Amino acid sequence: MDDSSPASAALDDTRARLLRAAADVFAERGYAGAGVAEIARRAGLTTGAIYSQFTDKAGLLFEAIDAASTQEVRAVLQGAPAHERAADILATVGSHLVEPVEGRGKSLLLEAFVAARREPELAAMLLQRIDDQDRWLAKLVDEAKADGTVDPVLDTDAIVTLCHSIALGFVLFRSLGRELPSSTAWRGVIDRLVVAAAMNPPQMEA
Repeated sequence: MDDSSPASAALDDTRARLLRAAADVFAERGYAGAGVAEIARRAGLTTGAIYSQFTDKAGLLFEAIDAASTQEVRAVLQGAPAHERAADILATVGSHLVEPVEGRGKSLLLEAFVAARREPELAAMLLQRIDDQDRWLAKLVDEAKADGTVDPVLDTDAIVTLCHSIALGFVLFRSLGRELPSSTAWRGVIDRLVVAAAMNPPQMEA
């Protein structure tokens, strides 16, 4: 089927409406309290439309998370020079953690972690998603090692784990309404960490 056909466009529109409605319902009611019928109603569709697009409620939740995350990453990296070093990209991503979050992406991710404690299928999907992010981050770290902006002695997995720990910590802070550092203050910390990870970091003034 031609991707530009009216039928394909209608399917894309149906999927987008379901993902928007699912994001709202999951964020408001949590995974356990979110009903497929309510998601369909908010999207102006039938439950049959959901099951024709997604295997189950868990799959719908993760599609909604991925849609929000993809938009977020695209917004963060938009305008970054094509020649920017991997270490600079990592710094850019890290520095955006304190900026206001648009949409439901972070609250959906928190719901997934909470529900995964009781839902093995969700736990498996969540681990797969983290593994995918691990590979992307590890590639950036290895590229930074290759161009000399990160010391090759440092363990790639340890750096990736640190990145995830910081990012997930911000998810928890936001869920509690905790006040976050200013963008300027946080960028200063991130830049210092990137400098410290360099193969030959410049000497700091006393």
